[in-house]
Amino acid sequence: MIGLGLRLLAATAAATLAFTAAASAQDKVKIGYAISKTGPNAGGASITQIPNYEMWVKDVMAKGGLMMGGKRVPIEVVEYDDRSNSEEAVRAVERLVTQDKVDLLFPPWGTGLNLAVGPVFNKYGYPQLAFTAVTDRAPDLAKRWPNSFWLLGTSKQYVDALSGLLKKLRDEGKIGPNIAMISIADGFGIDLSQAARKGFGDAGFRLAYDKSYPIGTQDLSPLIGEAARSGADTFVAFSYPPDTLALTEQAKVASYAPKVMFLGVGVGFPLYPQRFGANVAGIMSLGGWSKDNVSTLAYAKKHEEMFKRGPDRWGSQVGYSSLQMLEQAIERVGKIDRAAIVKELQTGTFDTVLGKVKLVDNMMKDNFWLIGQWQDGFFAGVAPQRAGASPVVVPKPAWKP
Repeated sequence: MIGLGLRLLAATAAATLAFTAAASAQDKVKIGYAISKTGPNAGGASITQIPNYEMWVKDVMAKGGLMMGGKRVPIEVVEYDDRSNSEEAVRAVERLVTQDKVDLLFPPWGTGLNLAVGPVFNKYGYPQLAFTAVTDRAPDLAKRWPNSFWLLGTSKQYVDALSGLLKKLRDEGKIGPNIAMISIADGFGIDLSQAARKGFGDAGFRLAYDKSYPIGTQDLSPLIGEAARSGADTFVAFSYPPDTLALTEQAKVASYAPKVMFLGVGVGFPLYPQRFGANVAGIMSLGGWSKDNVSTLAYAKKHEEMFKRGPDRWGSQVGYSSLQMLEQAIERVGKIDRAAIVKELQTGTFDTVLGKVKLVDNMMKDNFWLIGQWQDGFFAGVAPQRAGASPVVVPKPAWKP
């Protein structure tokens, strides 16, 4: 009787384990994100971020889902509008974690919102692959929040590249020593303008004009006028997409055509050359693409086929690469183990549209151009000066009617 009892107990235990394993087997991966569908950030989010999310999900689902433990697992997406508001973004991310019970989180758009939600991602151990945030705090944040990855570089990196380029032009006698600078009073503009004041000064430039403006400002013509009167032949604006469009339009109306015109987020957007045509020639910004990178050109073609427009020529390729890295990390780990996925992202090497990527201290290094310029209808990488960089064109051509 004892033997029979033991056999019955063993059989019951085995059945229980089998039932538990079947019940706990993951049949889908729930991914959530809060993104700016309305408000001033909506333009940037709809160009650089949302298309990458939708394209990646489509690509993964075309393969049957994420590869986990030898089988494909489909994706379910939960999304909220953060209304371009940091408090709403924090609330939405908390809701995704605590109520929707998502397995993974995608980041919001922009430096300010990524900084706002960073503590929530860290609190719950979700990998934060920030690819639309630029901050000099990135190295320190990666230490404080080891689950965070800052893939678009630091303000100092961009300023160093721009300062080096401008110094070369000045030393060649193509531009003068004075710069007019404006910046949006948000995390992005504050960080970059602070870095620029030091970087430009160290390179021997003088800021003839230095002005910040609040987010949501629509009429920037007074700033254009003051920059023109400063006498500087280099104009630098660390601006968000609506401001970048307004600055371009208002500079054209005012016939303000400095030798160097560097504008912020939006110059690499597909709508920029669509709106301004040949007048984009010579305008510089953050980012840039390589004419000889077959993978990014194929990515751009696929993007155009899916959305009937091209990608952002700055953050888009970095964003899609980050999702490829996440996919490969999950496959290597074999399950949704967020700590293990973070570890794999920190240490692994990944095949992406940018090429092979290996993060250093949770950041990308030398995988993309920092400064680009519109040349013959292509937003070409011009800095840092390394193999494959296109020669910069100066002066910027005069505005066309």
